[in-house]
Amino acid sequence: MLKGRIPAFLAISLGAFAISQAQSTTQTDPQLKSRPAQAQADSQSPSTTDSSTDDPLKRQLSDKERFKQQKELKQELKGPYKKWVDQDVHWIITDQELRAFKSLSNDEERDAFIEAFWQRRNPNPDSPENEFRDENYRRIEYSNEHFAAGKPGWKTDRGMIYIKYGKPDSTDSHPSGGTYDRPMDEGGGTTSTYPFEVWHYRYIEGIGENIDIEFVDTCMCGDYHMTIDRSEKDALLHVPGAGQTLYEQMGMAKQADRFHGGLESLGTGPMSSMQQSKQFDRLEQYAKLEAPPVIKFKDLELESFMTNHKLMNGPFFPFDVRADYVKVTDDTVLVPLTLQIKNRDITFNSKDGVSSGQVHIIGRVSSITGKVIQSFEETVGVEVPSELLSKTLDNKQLFWKALPLRPGRYRVDIGIKDVNNPDHLGVWAQAINVPRYDDDKLSASSLILANRMELVPSKEIGAGNFIISNTKLLPAVTSNPTIPPAFQRSQKLNFWMQVYNLGIDEKSKQNAATIQYEIVDLASNKTIFDMQEDSKKLGANSDQVTLEKSVPLANLQPGKYQIWIKVNDSISNQKIAQSAPFTVE
Repeated sequence: MLKGRIPAFLAISLGAFAISQAQSTTQTDPQLKSRPAQAQADSQSPSTTDSSTDDPLKRQLSDKERFKQQKELKQELKGPYKKWVDQDVHWIITDQELRAFKSLSNDEERDAFIEAFWQRRNPNPDSPENEFRDENYRRIEYSNEHFAAGKPGWKTDRGMIYIKYGKPDSTDSHPSGGTYDRPMDEGGGTTSTYPFEVWHYRYIEGIGENIDIEFVDTCMCGDYHMTIDRSEKDALLHVPGAGQTLYEQMGMAKQADRFHGGLESLGTGPMSSMQQSKQFDRLEQYAKLEAPPVIKFKDLELESFMTNHKLMNGPFFPFDVRADYVKVTDDTVLVPLTLQIKNRDITFNSKDGVSSGQVHIIGRVSSITGKVIQSFEETVGVEVPSELLSKTLDNKQLFWKALPLRPGRYRVDIGIKDVNNPDHLGVWAQAINVPRYDDDKLSASSLILANRMELVPSKEIGAGNFIISNTKLLPAVTSNPTIPPAFQRSQKLNFWMQVYNLGIDEKSKQNAATIQYEIVDLASNKTIFDMQEDSKKLGANSDQVTLEKSVPLANLQPGKYQIWIKVNDSISNQKIAQSAPFTVE
């Protein structure tokens, strides 16, 4: 099954996006409004780019052209673009983005790139405001006001962490240093310290929970630097006989033993063996803190293909989609979208005996006027042992997204990208008509045929992927709505449907409907399965009942069939029928 992952950087071509946007008018970041006159003149001069090539990163340049481009780049980045790279986004831009930005050839492309850079990080892409960008500049200003130490505050380690991750959830500050009672995990005992601070974050995306970051001012000049060595704040560390740990005071260890290697010189203590085992964790955490923060990028390149129906450069990435409708309230309908992707269409990378693939999925629901009603984005992955990969290529993976929508007509656009092969894209677009379930009209949800159906524990009811009410359903999805889903004779035919607005007798306060299940052989048009059920057995006092059945297929011969569910409500004198075709192999 596809499984959700913590968002990771996607292999996306920012330069290519910048080119595709360069032809349109872009709103430049306020930091770049005062562009040098020469730079503006250059950007307005006729382009010498080959009109047959859209992406300058893929354009073949001669040595002379490459030398000229590098020379012009050094000159142009002396202005506001250099400030944007060196200061404004210094701590948050990725290496890939930086390389792409430096490869651009003119200011128009750079402006488009900057606009795309902020939009990728915009928590509300449909808003004209960009909260992420505004917060980034606020954090820079705050850092300059509070962390300056002979250099701008944004350049300090505290400024770096604050700009990346914001205000810590709590701070343990010792601005004057002085007497310090070590916790037992640092060896115990009492010593004196340089000024230091410990910032605590309950959670940092991509790093983990309960993150403590220590800063020490060993120069006593206000320049706190980040450290992974908790002994570095000990001002008496190299003073013989001073600031002893608990074991050293008891004669069970010597101060010289602290300097026998390792990341920290904490000394032997009750928890020293445990701390030694965590040194690699501290190194890994330090490396992640130094890297640009993990951002769940909005894949604008994929969205451009999805919404503008651009021609794709690479092979089409096929996938199947099924939409169903389930009543939630009188004016809200749950629309589960089920995506099906074959393993053979995913690019797998193998490492350490495991083959893994990732698929980036984005989707949007728009009204008939083009207004975006809802959007979603997810990166999901699948892993199989490398030796079994060839045997699982025909396996199918499902992704599920349930959207609450009001009744009406909508357009659904879905795009997918093969993360290990960024040119491998697929798009799907279709109009849907979300039904209205009137109070006085007998009606039903979609009839869902499922490869798997099971009840879930009470704590999972109504929550999680593929769960509707108290049932987990894995719908059978086909590549074409006219092609019925196929089941093996060894399987069971699982089907699920809800019935709404059953009549309730005024005296007995109960419903009274007959539910008939039929399976018809389409070759002979004969009914080979017929069963009836009283709605009272499913919930006598309810105007809504859920029908979920599993029928063994072992006795059915290979062929085409149709299942019918017919409801006859004797109180409201209304009838409805739902059907779905399927094949047995």
